[in-house]
Amino acid sequence: MIAMLATFDFTILADVDAVLNACAFVCLSAALVAIKRGNIQLHKKLIFVTVGFSAAFLVSYLTYHYNAEPVPFRKQGWIRPVYYVLLISHIILAVVQVPLILRTLYLGLKDRREQHKKWAKVTTPIWLYVSITGVIVYFLLYH
Repeated sequence: MIAMLATFDFTILADVDAVLNACAFVCLSAALVAIKRGNIQLHKKLIFVTVGFSAAFLVSYLTYHYNAEPVPFRKQGWIRPVYYVLLISHIILAVVQVPLILRTLYLGLKDRREQHKKWAKVTTPIWLYVSITGVIVYFLLYH
């Protein structure tokens, strides 16, 4: 097993991370549509799927960065500051979103709807932003 891990190309996890971020964005968007239409059960299911994608992303991301060499951003010109603004805002909000998601999820599970809605109005746009900017940063860095 250890020999197999020693030969594993961890750089593939950057691709996995982008896919997981995209899936989180799509599922969270669908969860928003479901709740706007009053479909609470579908909303709950989609939120759990979204949390699963985000948790899998976090494990994959940490595994990648622990095992792979950093990839420098090599592009020049106007795209360079754009990339760094996206990256820095993405990283800061990714850290901020974790306790927000956990609190919002907790309130939803406890059926404290008014509080849940207030927290979700802050949590959701941040979660959407982090998910989509994760995909954008990936494309800017790797393609």
